Amino acid sequence: MTPALKDQYVQKDKMYVATDCIIFGFDAGKLKLLVFKRRVAPFLGTWSLIGSFVKMEEDVSNAAKRVLTEITGLDNVFMEQLKAYGLADRDPGYRCVSIAQYALIRIDEYDKELTEKHGAHWFELEELPDLVLDHNQMVIDAMARLKRKARYQPIGFELLPEKFTIPQLQSLYEAIYQKKLDDRNFRKKLMSLGLLIKLNEKDKSGSRRGAFLYKFDYTNYQKLAKSGYNFEIA
Repeated sequence: MTPALKDQYVQKDKMYVATDCIIFGFDAGKLKLLVFKRRVAPFLGTWSLIGSFVKMEEDVSNAAKRVLTEITGLDNVFMEQLKAYGLADRDPGYRCVSIAQYALIRIDEYDKELTEKHGAHWFELEELPDLVLDHNQMVIDAMARLKRKARYQPIGFELLPEKFTIPQLQSLYEAIYQKKLDDRNFRKKLMSLGLLIKLNEKDKSGSRRGAFLYKFDYTNYQKLAKSGYNFEIA
């Protein structure tokens, strides 16, 4: 970089870039969100999404992965960039643009002790406290994206345990769509997709008869995805 060009950068106003993570989990038929009490001013002690400033040497996506791993102990989970939030007055602390990411994690796999150490808590969406800054809008936008995505991509499997029942899967999609789905139509459509592997095991936690467990067929999904198959479930 030439000295003249470098001077042009030096003379410009500076601002921070942050990343905020909307971390979804699914438990006991409820879609949940992981939030924590803010530990820095302004708004110290208020509920907040989990985020961080992006370091100079970091890509934004890597910063989001770092935040997720630091809080949950997980890596290699589904995470996707949502959008940028850049209103000039969004953060009274300093001019800051946030690149929001949403993530889907299996709630039975995260490191509970690590999460508690950071003061993070799971809330059902209906009971989510008011969040700081524009984080409420981020959650609304993330839910809208999740609903759209779930209509053409089997994204819901990212939230379930490795082995699950059909009722558990239906309960998840009802939580995402926020409406009751017809049992017969859901099962019929689901089985027609060819995405499930039926196991010779049952979950008997709900009844003596039990319900068969299934696994997601990632191999068949990859084949169908390449062909442009429509995965709409409900």
